[in-house]
Amino acid sequence: MKDYKIALIKGDGIGPEVINEAQKVLEALSINQDFSFQFEEYLMGGCAYDKYQNPLPEETINGCLKADAVLFGAIGGNKWDNLPRELRPESGLLKLRKNLEVFANIRPAIVFDELIDASTLKSEVIRGVDLVVVRELIGGIYFGEPKGREGNKAYNTMVYTIDEISRIAKVGFELARSRRKKLCSVDKANVLDVSTLWREVVSEIAKEYPDVELTHQYVDNASMQLILNPKQFDVILTSNLFGDILSDEASMLTGSIGLLPSASVGEKAALYEPIHGSAPDIAGLGIANPIAAILSASMMLKNTLKETTSANKIQKAISKVLKDGYRTKDIASFGAKEICSTSKMGSLIAEYVKKEQ
Repeated sequence: MKDYKIALIKGDGIGPEVINEAQKVLEALSINQDFSFQFEEYLMGGCAYDKYQNPLPEETINGCLKADAVLFGAIGGNKWDNLPRELRPESGLLKLRKNLEVFANIRPAIVFDELIDASTLKSEVIRGVDLVVVRELIGGIYFGEPKGREGNKAYNTMVYTIDEISRIAKVGFELARSRRKKLCSVDKANVLDVSTLWREVVSEIAKEYPDVELTHQYVDNASMQLILNPKQFDVILTSNLFGDILSDEASMLTGSIGLLPSASVGEKAALYEPIHGSAPDIAGLGIANPIAAILSASMMLKNTLKETTSANKIQKAISKVLKDGYRTKDIASFGAKEICSTSKMGSLIAEYVKKEQ
């Protein structure tokens, strides 16, 4: 029997609530299977600062590197907003990504037919949307040097090397090859030298993938096209800053940020997390939507553990729960038969998974 070691970082706010439900579903999934899960919990974020005065203890880094995969909830909250930047929860996450060398952030945006009315866009615009944003995660303006403040000015530097662009481009092309074979590279090459290099390198890598159609869009046009005609996109490849913005925009095509998972992958580690934040205003109320966290667990099964059949069981269970009219508060206005707590939604999905065993 295979025994997968999963590092759990529940984090702050609603993070523990949604990760508890993802763990519940994984445990239900492993019943009568040829694999099992060994979960180890680690601290990161505000909770880690409160205990260790460090948002990312070394124990967490080492535990994540030894695990087969990492399942992470969310970090942050106004409780820690006045800390120095290097001690804030977000600094812990940036440092973890850098230490794990997870350079590719993969964020799918899929519209569930059962929630077609949850989006603010017309149903004919979003029905059938199935796209993925591939965001470079450990380079660009968030990590570039020099950065700082001097007198009456502040500055950050957007830096990319050919090697950094090449490796993220290959992730995007490989993903497109497994989907509908269309890749749109998003940059600002008409203004930024770093984007000119980005476009040149992506175009060169495209020669290795003649079966994938490559297009280019400037980021301002791409942000408009995502709303105007999102079905034109299959895989969107872009840099750290642009990907941060575009992936959140894409998430709202689905109607709730509580529905979408993500993967951050590299050559030696993989980190899976819902794209939503810690939502401290609803933490502890039992109303958070755990579906994004549960779908993140499904991505982990498929992408890293190669348990595709089991990953599909989770996705089918979620569709069945939604089809039967169960909703959390964030999507309660759309076809709800019953409004569920965080825990009940997780339990329902777990029960549907067991029925599929």
